[in-house]
Amino acid sequence: MAAVENATGPLPSFDPYERGCPSRDLLDQIGSKWAVLVLGELGRNGTSRFSQLRQALAGVSEKMLTQTLRTLERDGLVSRTVYPEVPPHVEV
Repeated sequence: MAAVENATGPLPSFDPYERGCPSRDLLDQIGSKWAVLVLGELGRNGTSRFSQLRQALAGVSEKMLTQTLRTLERDGLVSRTVYPEVPPHVEV
């Protein structure tokens, strides 16, 4: 890995083709088709309910959207808020 100089010292140069490169972690997190679309929709419209996301993302199954949201939440890219109501109210 080459380094680039800046005012605070050398900065590492990341190469996603090298094993162990931190940029590969980011690519793994957002590499799925649905993750990109979910993040785009949340970026465009802000906080959304599950049903709103499902309607906005034509073609996504409930199972795939659930898995994608769980992965994004696990990786810290989205946060989930559950409200103590009946029926349950959840926003991401």
